[in-house]
Amino acid sequence: MTQSLTDELIDSIPYAKTLGIKAEFKEGSLLLILPYLQSNIGNPTLPALHGGAIGGFMEVCAMAELRRRSPELPFSKPIGINIDYLRRGKPVETFARADIFKEGSRVSNVRVRAWQESEDKPIAALSGHFLLPKKP
Repeated sequence: MTQSLTDELIDSIPYAKTLGIKAEFKEGSLLLILPYLQSNIGNPTLPALHGGAIGGFMEVCAMAELRRRSPELPFSKPIGINIDYLRRGKPVETFARADIFKEGSRVSNVRVRAWQESEDKPIAALSGHFLLPKKP
């Protein structure tokens, strides 16, 4: 996958545009970046990223990784998602990477980690099941 295809993939997700998500494809892996934007702040007193922005960011990451594997098919649909919020999301760039743990013919299990300073210290983790589109 090239960077231009990666950019097209993210541009095709309206919520990704709203959050300001960027993507990089490096060494065979898709890395998503949530830049610091004032509109993504949920608690201005701390300040801290909105939990919905973090959750939406990780959901986009999971869907983009599934779509990257089958770009000719429509997006997968979330069936069930669990998010563990592990640390406060500071007002800095946030990164996420998805791993597909099991991909069946109809359902896929995906895990996503989001971090800021160090990948070893995630701020949130997502575990989700996605309904895969029917292949023609």
